[in-house]
Amino acid sequence: MKTNLLFVISLFFAINFSNAQDIERLEFIADSLNLSDEETEALISFKQYSDSLESTFTYIYDRSMLNGDVAKIIVPKGYKFLDKPQAQRVLSDIWGNPVDNSVMGLLLKEDETPVETSYAIEISYAEEGYIKDDDAKDLNYDDLLSEMQEDAKNANPERSRLGYPTVELLGWASKPYYDQDDKKLYWAKELLFEEEESSTLNYNIRVLGRKGYMNLNVIGNMETLNDVEANLEPILGSVSFNTGYKYSEFDPDFDDVAAYGIGGLIAGKILAKAGFFAVILKFWKFIAVGAIALFGGVKKYFFGSKEKQIAIDTKNSDPEV
Repeated sequence: MKTNLLFVISLFFAINFSNAQDIERLEFIADSLNLSDEETEALISFKQYSDSLESTFTYIYDRSMLNGDVAKIIVPKGYKFLDKPQAQRVLSDIWGNPVDNSVMGLLLKEDETPVETSYAIEISYAEEGYIKDDDAKDLNYDDLLSEMQEDAKNANPERSRLGYPTVELLGWASKPYYDQDDKKLYWAKELLFEEEESSTLNYNIRVLGRKGYMNLNVIGNMETLNDVEANLEPILGSVSFNTGYKYSEFDPDFDDVAAYGIGGLIAGKILAKAGFFAVILKFWKFIAVGAIALFGGVKKYFFGSKEKQIAIDTKNSDPEV
């Protein structure tokens, strides 16, 4: 199974590799792990693919406008940002998701790449109308979870018919929390996709505005939960609405009101406006984690439980490895 995966990576991502020093380092690691020639070739192919792809992106490290002048992002320390065209390229062309014009950008860890990443934060805008938040204080999140689990179960036959993998909502990875003052809502779900051995983290952040909300969706696996929560404050503070679009500037005489409140936003209850098909597709973009697992898993394949010992061996034998 592992060899087949590596062989596929080798076939699809083989590019002429020009850095002799990097080849020597990779070959040293491969030799330390007693890898076959095929596995060594796959490791080198993966490294060159990642480096070649990374050179095609132009990252933003300070700030950027979102959806014209509606909102802005101030890139938090330790992260880098891809604007709309580049983010859509990653999500659609590289990770294989359907094109989504609502996507405004993508946040990545500063020292990671689109194919070697622990998690990514997709940022989009939904102009669904002003969301009243007076139901937030009365929500029972356990009851809401049960309802969402049933909805996910009921949607699976249609997902299968459309060729999408089924998904099970295992539970809250982090219970919903609504910041009444800052008008920011966040929660995390643990999902298990069909034929996947490990569960997927779906960390959701919503920043409410006058005409809709900004979406910050974390794409990763459950192992990233602690990292995300450790960086939650700077992530939450990175996106804000500009003057004219802030929640406090709502005008009932001119602005539309969304057909749902905080509970509906968490549960994905957008059936009234978007239709059942949109709800089915709502989970699809998180299949991107499959691509992350594929490429990120190469590292685990090579190092696994031997990681510490190899680190010691390579440090003793070659200080630059």
